[in-house]
Amino acid sequence: MSHEPAKSAIDEFKGKRGLTRLINACGYSKDGLQAAWKNEAAFREEVLLAAVAFPLAFYFGHTGIERALLVGSIIVILIVEILNSAVEAVVDKASPEKHELAKRAKDMGSAAVLLSLLNAAVIWACVLL
Repeated sequence: MSHEPAKSAIDEFKGKRGLTRLINACGYSKDGLQAAWKNEAAFREEVLLAAVAFPLAFYFGHTGIERALLVGSIIVILIVEILNSAVEAVVDKASPEKHELAKRAKDMGSAAVLLSLLNAAVIWACVLL
């Protein structure tokens, strides 16, 4: 008879630990970035924005703080876009028919992207002007 505690249902889904878990997480992240690039036109456009903005941030930023703010504000846009796309995918899977709550979730994700874009514009204006 085993003296090990029984695994809970949650523990069964936790998977690997340590370095193996980190390696798996990196693979999942790569898959997520590839899915965003393949399926989301807005993400591709924002990556192109980042490709232009990052060199400009290092050119116009005079200090490490300025460069970090300029680059970081663009990275936040990419993060929020991926999260918005994830919310939209889950909503579409859970509720393919039109529903007030589905619309609300999608609209709030879109608003988050808009706010991240406004945030970047304010940061770039503050640093460059």
